[in-house]
Amino acid sequence: MTAAVSPTATPSTEIQAETAPSLWRAGAIAGGVAAVATTVVAAVALALDVPLEIAGEQIPLAGFAQMTLVCTLLGVLIAKGARRWAARPQTAFVRTTVALTALSLVPDVTADATTATIATLMLTHLVAAAIVIPRLADRLAR
Repeated sequence: MTAAVSPTATPSTEIQAETAPSLWRAGAIAGGVAAVATTVVAAVALALDVPLEIAGEQIPLAGFAQMTLVCTLLGVLIAKGARRWAARPQTAFVRTTVALTALSLVPDVTADATTATIATLMLTHLVAAAIVIPRLADRLAR
């Protein structure tokens, strides 16, 4: 009597894993572009005399790039999870990230800051999302 050993992954998942576009690469590129874009938005705001302060504390310019990169990392992880577990990964990813982007605006609206500062902070969130979400969603569609 011989024992049959079945593979742990089906051929279709092996092929999918080999041919699926890299989310890490797309995230790194989109995150880098978004980090530069959000920093430019903040720098322009500062040049226009918008006080980038919350409760009297200055937001460092580098903080815009750093937070954009951190949130892009989270976006890549969400995309990888959607690719692995969702029946329609692109739809699941876009819905999730758009909802999270909307939620990310809540602290801005409630911040102890000027209206111009709040508007600038909200703009940086939307600029980053507009760059990163479509790039990662495109990778999930392939």
